[in-house]
Amino acid sequence: MNQHFSTGKVPWVIGHRGACGYAPENTLASIHKAADIGAQWVEFDVKLTADLQPVLFHDTSLRRTSNGKGKVSQYTLPELQQLDAGNWYSPDFLGERIPSLIQAIEVLEARGLGAMIELKPSPGQEVRTAEITLRCLQENWPESLPTPMLISFSEKSLWEVKEHSADFPLGLNFRKIPADWKRRLDRLGGNSLHCRHQYLTRARAEEIITTGTRLRCFTVNSARRARTLASWGVHGVFTNFPGRMPESI
Repeated sequence: MNQHFSTGKVPWVIGHRGACGYAPENTLASIHKAADIGAQWVEFDVKLTADLQPVLFHDTSLRRTSNGKGKVSQYTLPELQQLDAGNWYSPDFLGERIPSLIQAIEVLEARGLGAMIELKPSPGQEVRTAEITLRCLQENWPESLPTPMLISFSEKSLWEVKEHSADFPLGLNFRKIPADWKRRLDRLGGNSLHCRHQYLTRARAEEIITTGTRLRCFTVNSARRARTLASWGVHGVFTNFPGRMPESI
């Protein structure tokens, strides 16, 4: 495991769920597409299967981004990998599967991509999702890649990571940044704060950045908006279209 991570090495543009403006989200195709168009880092979501395997998937329900029904947590990994996770997006991706975290790591290594890994636990699985994802990363993350950042809306999940490993930098997600953000971030030992860009103001951005906190915004799909955020001092954006974003600002 590479322990020489520096938050300063995270690029300004991070592909959201791979590059989900071009390919079905949270699939190997989406990660490959991000690399194809020049992204250096991607973000994707991880949750657990019924047999406690970490897979890339955003929703609790299978319905939106696969041909399955019910919840991710009700199916084993082999059962989930029988589903189609691409045709909902486009017939060009018919047969795309729900990948395991290990499969995603193999693609990251092959393509030389860094990653922000969002812990996206199903209800009641906040601790277990963090525990199992952490173990998978400790056992499988290649030394050739920068250490991934673990991010989440779930402070319970991030707390579990903090309690069991000092190797991984942590990022806390909010839709709208609350007044007590710094206390909550400091408690976790994180130094990266992520928010929905529509709720951010210049004054709020400057207030956060002056504390030494890294501030990133999601989901930014307009180059004009990206430049505005950069002018406020924002450190990076998550985007569905990494090919449309200015490479560096």
